[in-house]
Amino acid sequence: MIILVKLILAHFIGDFLLQPKSWVKEKEIKKAASPKLYLHILIHGILILLLFWNLKIWPLALLLMLAHGTIDVIKLYAQKESNKSKYFLIDQGLHLLSILVIAYFWFHPQLNFTEGIAYENIWIYAITLLFLTTVSGITIQTCMANWSKTIHDDKDDSLNNAGKYIGILERIFVFIFIVTGNWSAIGFLLAAKSVFRFGDLKEAKDRKLTEYILIGTLLSFGLAIVTGLVFLQAT
Repeated sequence: MIILVKLILAHFIGDFLLQPKSWVKEKEIKKAASPKLYLHILIHGILILLLFWNLKIWPLALLLMLAHGTIDVIKLYAQKESNKSKYFLIDQGLHLLSILVIAYFWFHPQLNFTEGIAYENIWIYAITLLFLTTVSGITIQTCMANWSKTIHDDKDDSLNNAGKYIGILERIFVFIFIVTGNWSAIGFLLAAKSVFRFGDLKEAKDRKLTEYILIGTLLSFGLAIVTGLVFLQAT
């Protein structure tokens, strides 16, 4: 378990904490010709060696670097301005899947680095904190990029499919509150929703902004709740 946590932590640090927006923009323009792409890949390998503090696993770091670089290059050439959110999620899913597969075949039959490690929960605390701060923020911002462009556009009365997604997220949260016994949280959710009543908004751009805020808030709550539940199970 701790091995996988360290590998995912290295991924989160390299992909979110240590990758400035300027690097992302340069990679999108120059693609495989961007020096920042290869520096980004190298940082992932260095992070793995640092977190494990064992130079003997350099082949593992190299393998994960190659996998990460391949996925990034495919995304750079496949994505377009209109579908960045979709490819961001696909990209992150493939990165996590590659980590799971490589870690399983690398460690399960041969090595075990968990021996002698004290205070293993510190790694779970670290990955949880990083996910709730940097990773979640960038994920929400990327997923909502297309909507953010139309907030001040007066052409439409509402964000595309916003009501549908607000309803889905709301039902998911209510379900989670019920199964966890937090009935009072349902009242809090309803109170929060009433703050953004559509009936009180007169201009179309205000309605779009309200929907945008609602979706972002519910996504943020959802990520925090899911992360908390996973954290409780892990500890």
